[in-house]
Amino acid sequence: MLTANNHHMPEDCVNCEHRHLRMFCNLTPEALRDFDSIGVLVSHSRGAKLFSEGDTARNVFVLCSGQAKVSSTSREGKTMILKIAGPGDLLGLNAVLADVPHEVTAETIEPCNVKTMRKEEFMDFLNKHGVASMHAAQSLSSEYMTVFHDAKRLALSSSAAGRLAHLLLEWGRTASFGKAELKFTMALTHEEIANMAGTSRETVTRLLNQFRRDKLIAVKGATMTLLKPEALDQMTA
Repeated sequence: MLTANNHHMPEDCVNCEHRHLRMFCNLTPEALRDFDSIGVLVSHSRGAKLFSEGDTARNVFVLCSGQAKVSSTSREGKTMILKIAGPGDLLGLNAVLADVPHEVTAETIEPCNVKTMRKEEFMDFLNKHGVASMHAAQSLSSEYMTVFHDAKRLALSSSAAGRLAHLLLEWGRTASFGKAELKFTMALTHEEIANMAGTSRETVTRLLNQFRRDKLIAVKGATMTLLKPEALDQMTA
């Protein structure tokens, strides 16, 4: 949903071609060199759990490529997808800073390259570099705003079409990195999209087919292109 179809392993943080587009990783040269020296870069296949709800928070993770879903499960066993994390997102940060168990589960939904850092080395890095601490705070703020806007979307949008259009626009804009064309990889199932849009799988399937017939979107394989984002935006009002 959020990235292009490019999951090659970057050589290192210093030479990462997407670094300047990412909130946390866009560091000063000195901080970037130290950041590159900690943690390990690991390739994960689809369905790998980076951590589970209730686990002790021992690591912080940075998605270098690919996507992961962040979810929470109720006592009754109902799972709600809270966020789709994309390249540059920090995962597990809140639990590490608060020194509490993970409150959510993070699972890859496509092949991912992930930088995994031990809690202690990551905290030492933040203590050494003020710019990194500021970026970590900005990441937490962005995460809060995402949750806030998602709650607002579910509570205030009167139609399933509006809620789905909002999700598609959000994913397209995140993946575009400021480019005019809104294109992204659709890595979620219709059931998972329905979970985030607060509707049923059948409704999501019907609406996506309708959007295609109306030429609002184009789908080729797993890639979705938003052809008329302004029309989708009108649905969210």
